[in-house]
Amino acid sequence: MNSPYSQELRVAIGAVQSAAKLSQAVISIDDKGVIEKDDLSPVTVADFAIQALLTATIHNAFPHDKFVGEESAAELRSNPLLQDRVWQLLQRLREDEERSLCKLPESPEQMCEMIDWCGLGEPGGANAGRVWVFDPIDGTKTFVQRMAYAINIALLEGSKQVLSVVGCPTLSVDAESPVTNTTPDPTGRGCIVFAVKGHGTYVCHLVGSSPHDVQARRVKPHGDAESSQELRPVSCYNMLDSGVDDIHQIINEKLNITTQGCDLLAWVLRWVTLGLGLANMTVWVYKQRSRTGKIWDHAGAMLLFEEVGGKVTDIDGKDIDLGVGRKMTGNHGFVAAPMAMHATVLETVQRVVREQGKGHLLG
Repeated sequence: MNSPYSQELRVAIGAVQSAAKLSQAVISIDDKGVIEKDDLSPVTVADFAIQALLTATIHNAFPHDKFVGEESAAELRSNPLLQDRVWQLLQRLREDEERSLCKLPESPEQMCEMIDWCGLGEPGGANAGRVWVFDPIDGTKTFVQRMAYAINIALLEGSKQVLSVVGCPTLSVDAESPVTNTTPDPTGRGCIVFAVKGHGTYVCHLVGSSPHDVQARRVKPHGDAESSQELRPVSCYNMLDSGVDDIHQIINEKLNITTQGCDLLAWVLRWVTLGLGLANMTVWVYKQRSRTGKIWDHAGAMLLFEEVGGKVTDIDGKDIDLGVGRKMTGNHGFVAAPMAMHATVLETVQRVVREQGKGHLLG
């Protein structure tokens, strides 16, 4: 891909490949150092180590850029044993660092500092400049069960998506629909899906690809096809309590969707399936208007679908605003569909929400 972001892609792809080595090392052991955050979601030593790795690597290449990430280092500062486990995990990558594939923090103290650059970072607004957004392990709940997860890197400029690099250690380059949390990758090589604004979406092997000479396949645009194409959904069934399950089912019925499609916990992986054409539609209606998405679950990854002709809004039809903060309080829910069919899907969502007595969920 020839783009103005060739260096950023090279650095981010190398960082994701090194990060995947850490995650796969942790996924194979029983004690993953799991702790529970305030929102009851789990976090592992891999989450901390990968966020430190991504930050150190990209800061080394682009020292003036800012960062937003899911984790903070508070737990590590209060738990020296956990902090040492994260530090020792990072040391597995000394060979990668010597080969200039990544950059590691210079000390445990700097490791915690860099994690906090992300954990305390804000995306800012239109004048924010360049901000990198990380989700070190999206799908930690399935990751700890040795199932599907993703590593998400996004670059925002003025709070707009310009680059996406997603590492998918459990998803094959040649995956076929439907994909679920337990779908195996028979090759064991995983994939990286990446995009640059205005330059398309691409996929390559995660393991065995050189970040200096990526042999990638461009994904054929599929989201801008004629309005008569079949809708193929991706969602998360029966694993999350944030959405209105019965409404999602009724929406699918109204749209004449007869199959469940892809079923994935991790939001980043849902966007990946949309980008790869394994699905072409997703809808999410939160149970409460106060519930919102978190920027690291969506930033960059949405670009994968937009670059193949998809359109993404919230359930009110508003464009997604990534500049309001770590929580996406400017939007409620998601409606993503092929450009030519988005209006139909959105109208169906809003009609079903009202018919089911949930009109208060609309803006």
